[in-house]
Amino acid sequence: MNKVIFRVIAAVVLCGVSSVSGQNAERIKPYKDNPRYWQYKSEPVLLLGGSKTDHIFLAEGLEEHLDEIAGVGGNYVRNTMSQREGLELKPHKRLAGGKFDLKQWNPVYWQRFANCLKWCRERDIIIQIEVWDRFDYAQDHWLQSPWRPHNNVNYTSEQSGLANNYPAPAYRDRQPFFHAIPGMQGYNKKLGLIRKYQEEFVAKMLSYSLGYPNVLYCMNNETSTAPEWGRYWMKFIRDKAAEKGVVVYVTDMFDDGWKPHISAKIKQAFESPEVYPFIDISQVNSRNFNEDHWRALMWFMEQRKKPPRPLNHTKIYSDGQTTWGSGTPKDGIERFWRNLTAGSASCRFHRPTSGIGLNDIAKACIAAARKVEKHVKFWDIEPRMDLLSDRETDEAYLAAGPGEQYVLYFTEGGSVGLNLRDHRGKFQLRWINIQTGDWADRTTVTGGKAVTINAPSKSPWVATIVRQ
Repeated sequence: MNKVIFRVIAAVVLCGVSSVSGQNAERIKPYKDNPRYWQYKSEPVLLLGGSKTDHIFLAEGLEEHLDEIAGVGGNYVRNTMSQREGLELKPHKRLAGGKFDLKQWNPVYWQRFANCLKWCRERDIIIQIEVWDRFDYAQDHWLQSPWRPHNNVNYTSEQSGLANNYPAPAYRDRQPFFHAIPGMQGYNKKLGLIRKYQEEFVAKMLSYSLGYPNVLYCMNNETSTAPEWGRYWMKFIRDKAAEKGVVVYVTDMFDDGWKPHISAKIKQAFESPEVYPFIDISQVNSRNFNEDHWRALMWFMEQRKKPPRPLNHTKIYSDGQTTWGSGTPKDGIERFWRNLTAGSASCRFHRPTSGIGLNDIAKACIAAARKVEKHVKFWDIEPRMDLLSDRETDEAYLAAGPGEQYVLYFTEGGSVGLNLRDHRGKFQLRWINIQTGDWADRTTVTGGKAVTINAPSKSPWVATIVRQ
């Protein structure tokens, strides 16, 4: 009898282990054959996207918008757990008297989150969740926040250590909300109360998201707070996932990523691969232009070699020139294609008004990248600028698996030499018009020499060159 009971228990345990193992096998994770990229459902995947908003789960007409994204080849969205929408779309319940109760939830907010997770999975869209956005807790957004002492029934300013006004810009890191971890510079014991509510909020989020295999986690939007803040939440999420028997991938996004070679935060992230199994380097897509953007990308690519891991771009700035260097739509297109050529694991156009979102040119870029992918898999090539000659500054960028396949991107037309001296035989060259996303001319080039590649016109083009 005891043997029978033991066999039943063992079978149940093994079934549970098998179920968890199978669940983890299908989840988003670094690609086993090239961990610079992702795999999903056990297959390598390049993440591309653009959308009309960042807090996409709160967007009106979400199902239709997700269909629009998927329809052009998009499979990647950014989802900030926004605290800045109207009073009816805050995460906590608003009582009859007008104040919030942080011990109760707003079912509308969380139902929209649940719907977003479900609909993204149905379309094989990877959703990168950002847990905290510093802009939600400063200046005008703070005035309507449930976390503001004046706006809730749970604590006063004196009890919590939070003020009712934070007029300084968010990047100055004056908000104690982001110093609620013991040992941080701005910590005081009163903030322990805030951390309790923060943990309840993140646990609530995870109660929905941990069941989905198509989710990545980024702790902050362009944080200027010390890394200890993000590390605390990364461990919190990992621990909660472990309780469910699932493996998740977490990271952070640092504000000074646009100048990576002098960023202490970026340095510590690369030195801690066990903590940062991937890194969101979106900020490199602001303030950096033309060849300087490429040089910054190459710095990142060099750092991630040991060990290799995915580098994501959940934001590509581009909607118009600003004092802080967002750049024009043309800059956004160029950043998108440089990122791909450099070996980035994901590329997403930032929402308006800091990016072009999912406008027609963004759709064309995504569609063009998918056409490239039909002939050359980005995870099979790497940057090889050394194979180009007669190249002007910022004229063209190359990734290659020498002798077999090449992707050549021209920013605005031009002509370059491609070294095929060691590779005799015929190669098929196909042009894709980046402005339309359509195929254009195709021709044959002969190896065994340096060949001249001329772009069809003075506009952005990408070519695949594949051995016949």
